[in-house]
Amino acid sequence: MSDSNSPVKHLKAIAIGAGSGLLILVLIIGGFTLASTGKPAATTSQTSTPTDSPTVSPTTDGRDCDVANLAADKLLIGLHAQVINPATNEVLFDILGDTPAQTASVMKLLTAAAALQVLGPNYRVETKVYANLDVPGQIVVVGAGDPTLSRVRVGVQSVYQDAPKIADLAVQINAWSRATPITSIVLDSSYFAGPSWDPAVADSERSLGYQSPVTALQVDGDRDNPTQETSPRSKDPVNRVGVALKKAIGPLAINAVLTQGTAGSNLLQIAEVKSQPISKWITHMLNVSDNTEAEFLARLVSKQLGFDGSLSSIDQSIKSGLASAGLATDGLNLKDGSGENEENQVSATFINSLLKKVLNRDGNFDVIYQGLPVAGESGSLASRFNGANIDAAGHIFAKTGWTRHEYSLAGIIKAKDGTNLTFSIATIGDLKDTTKQAIDNLATGFYRCGNKLSANTTPTK
Repeated sequence: MSDSNSPVKHLKAIAIGAGSGLLILVLIIGGFTLASTGKPAATTSQTSTPTDSPTVSPTTDGRDCDVANLAADKLLIGLHAQVINPATNEVLFDILGDTPAQTASVMKLLTAAAALQVLGPNYRVETKVYANLDVPGQIVVVGAGDPTLSRVRVGVQSVYQDAPKIADLAVQINAWSRATPITSIVLDSSYFAGPSWDPAVADSERSLGYQSPVTALQVDGDRDNPTQETSPRSKDPVNRVGVALKKAIGPLAINAVLTQGTAGSNLLQIAEVKSQPISKWITHMLNVSDNTEAEFLARLVSKQLGFDGSLSSIDQSIKSGLASAGLATDGLNLKDGSGENEENQVSATFINSLLKKVLNRDGNFDVIYQGLPVAGESGSLASRFNGANIDAAGHIFAKTGWTRHEYSLAGIIKAKDGTNLTFSIATIGDLKDTTKQAIDNLATGFYRCGNKLSANTTPTK
């Protein structure tokens, strides 16, 4: 779903209440020892050197800034939250941080990381047109997974800035044909194997305009309106390409018959366009939470690694990409690239491990950092962190998430005291739209506390 247009959720809730025995048990198991005051007991030694894995026992000297009451907000149903000081790898705050949970669109961070590792930031997708030398008058359009290819006219921008255009293919086709009529246009979208739609995702996500079917050949992310981020999508994106190309070619193709099939072997390439580099896709995907770009990136990673580009290959291929960045992928269960599938399972601990690499700009991960929405300023966070939370605006860089049963937020905090923090918050259950406000309140609390954040998770009475 679009992270910026969430409806009021259903009404069943199991809140993390004050004094919950289950919560205390989980925290004890996770390594926190609660003193009689509800705050963690001091450790015998302080962590002075960063380690590869976060420690679950943060030092407590001077850490007396408490957000327990914010975390106990009844809107934060099924809360999973963790804050880490990446400079020391200390866990400053933790509620079920090691427990895998749904991701919603925070999943896009994993997809972006895998794509940058496997494809590289400069990877471009090529859409090609061939003449079938065995069938005079027939051309074949072969897609390779570029949903940004656009049918808008020259001089007009679609939602995908500076995307390649059908019009450019048409110019090249007309130059080749030299007034010879085109009688047949074959549309080849066979590059990705398997079904084009995840059955675990409601079809309303398509009809309402949040995601298109994944076909290797399509235009404008299959939007009815190429200039609107949220716009209804069709059930046949491939045919829409043919209709647009036939129109762009003009009189020479007026009688051309559109068919969907696979390219033959006796072909002559006559036209080609290339996408913008995927670094640009990733920036846009993260900023506005574009589900279609995420799904296509996941499948392109699959193909690059020698898999078939199917939905079922995503788990293995994304994990492979993440592992190549030095991330331990044990315990991950990845069902898609966008986070629309509610069966994704990723822990806050893993998300923070990835975010540390983003903060440090490891490899090409600066692309992810630059694409993160900024609290109160840009993307899916532009209208959030106002009012009482206005002091955190401009200081929280984070990916939003929303599905029918989850709200999430994960990213980087430039805290008030100058400390860099990484954090992950997920709420899971039958949620209200106002859950977003409770999440923002908690994240603002993290911002205000900085390195003084207390590990206490028991609210004061």
